[in-house]
Amino acid sequence: MVDPARPVRLTPGTKAPVDDVRAQARLRSLNLTMLLPFIAAAGVLSIGLDARGPVDVVVLAAGVLAGLAAFVRWISNRLTTRLAIPLVMVAAGVWAYGALVADAGSAIFGFTLVASHVIPRLPRHHLAVAVSAVTYVLAIGVLRLLLADDLQRADLVTFVLFPAGITAGVIGLMFPNQRFYDVVADLEWALDREAELAVTRERIRFASDLHDIQGHTLHVVKLKIALAQRLVHTDPARAEQELREMHELVGDTITQTKELAHAQRRLNLTAELENAKNLFEAAGITVRVERGSEPDPRVNELLGQVLRETTTNVLRHARAALVQITLSEDGISIVNDGAAGTGPPELSGLGTLKHRVADAGGELTVGVELGRFSTVARFPAATGASG
Repeated sequence: MVDPARPVRLTPGTKAPVDDVRAQARLRSLNLTMLLPFIAAAGVLSIGLDARGPVDVVVLAAGVLAGLAAFVRWISNRLTTRLAIPLVMVAAGVWAYGALVADAGSAIFGFTLVASHVIPRLPRHHLAVAVSAVTYVLAIGVLRLLLADDLQRADLVTFVLFPAGITAGVIGLMFPNQRFYDVVADLEWALDREAELAVTRERIRFASDLHDIQGHTLHVVKLKIALAQRLVHTDPARAEQELREMHELVGDTITQTKELAHAQRRLNLTAELENAKNLFEAAGITVRVERGSEPDPRVNELLGQVLRETTTNVLRHARAALVQITLSEDGISIVNDGAAGTGPPELSGLGTLKHRVADAGGELTVGVELGRFSTVARFPAATGASG
């Protein structure tokens, strides 16, 4: 299975990742929008300059279309070997026709475009294939000179020096360009792993809390059971007392476990704020925190739960680069960019918190606008009471 965030090389049967979104896809889309019109215009111009009849127009147009197809498929990360081979053959044939038959030096346009996008994506032998491509261009150009009845100095430039030079130059430039996209993919992959690691650390923290609650209780219950077994015949009253204490201890543990499972264990807003900041920074997300007036202490725990749940949602579901956390007297606001979609967001864990916030006299709202996801919890009643 192909990792959508990893760079994809051109190998037989390789398909472009279905999930190629985020920065790399945006860069490719920007290149397509900016460069395609200029490349297409240059191709049309090359046909207009050298075509001397309908046959020349058709053949030269085939070369231009092959070059444009290679460019578009490369931009969309879908240039496979199955497509690349026929494109190379068409472009090579057009160059041979243009140099040997149509006297059209611009026929090199399609071959240069196809070769420059195919060769850097090969899994190996880049240099050998690049040299072979330039050698082919030179060979066709030299053959054109040998077959010419009236050899002119301009022919050396038009069919040998310029085509070979432009082919070598464009292929050479495409190698760092391809590497740039690979580096972007590597960075995205690393950020994904950082986000997963941050979520894993949060899960470990939850597991540690659960262990603190239940591990101690189970150990104490085990000791009390052993004690009750020894006392049941010699001191029944004491054994009964131990059983009552075990019953109360287990009941209290069940309550604490339920509170933890529903994120209802007492939280410290300041500690949660620091934890969220550390998690976001570990995932490569910039965090801005604005602390105005401190929220009412009576809603401190609920705000901490809102912050914790929102932090988890951002790490799991968003492609955020920036998170803005704002504390005010009446509540908290968390806004992040990179929201996936513009429709109504799914509340999931925030849905449960929305009811709890409402029961406490507050309001929890979430929304997506212009790619920004916002979570806002307000307690106007608490502000009025404190005033």
